[in-house]
Amino acid sequence: MFKLYIGNKNYSSWSMRPWVLLKQAGIAFEEVRVRFDSFDADSEFKRVMSPVSPTGKVPALVDGDLVVWDTLAIAEYVAETWPDKQLWPQNAKARARARSVCAEMHSGFTALRGNCPMNIEANLADAGALIWRDKAGVRTDVQRLVEMWSALLQEHGGPMLFGEFTVADAYFAPVCMRLHSYALPVPTPIKAYVDRVRALPGVKAWIDEALAEKDFLDFEEPYRLRHTEG
Repeated sequence: MFKLYIGNKNYSSWSMRPWVLLKQAGIAFEEVRVRFDSFDADSEFKRVMSPVSPTGKVPALVDGDLVVWDTLAIAEYVAETWPDKQLWPQNAKARARARSVCAEMHSGFTALRGNCPMNIEANLADAGALIWRDKAGVRTDVQRLVEMWSALLQEHGGPMLFGEFTVADAYFAPVCMRLHSYALPVPTPIKAYVDRVRALPGVKAWIDEALAEKDFLDFEEPYRLRHTEG
């Protein structure tokens, strides 16, 4: 059985991708959650992860004596191990395009990721309005998403980007969380896709567990203050 090391579900967008992929595909795995305390060399997080992965980061997929520590590499390994799950599109050209959009997400959209860190439990609409007003890079990133998703949904007919659920939908699931939490303005068909992704059983399971964590981490919270009593 696979073992998947992940971070906090509320914050860890990179962890969300392979977890959702495995869960939605119905592939059994053991989850090892490593809490984000800090990322310093002497942190508990690094103490746990450094012996597991050469990067000392999450996610990391362990299969026997093999460790795979990059989200795209994890997706490829899972798809190759479980070919019957058809986690990439079956058509070669569609498959190449799916890999292209995943790679673009992997290395791009830095303004959106940097200004809108994933925070599933928070309502950050007020922060989102200011970000949308002041951060041209975020508007550019969202416009690219709208163009990309609109073309794919139109070409493949939905409900997911390539018709049925694929790696691409798992890969963009954290973006759907951001668009929702920050209430960033998108056209109605894109909002509908975000809602469909959020309703997928594998994604809903992640959301529910993120909401149950109630683990406020100051260094992951640029827009909220910790609630204190007294």
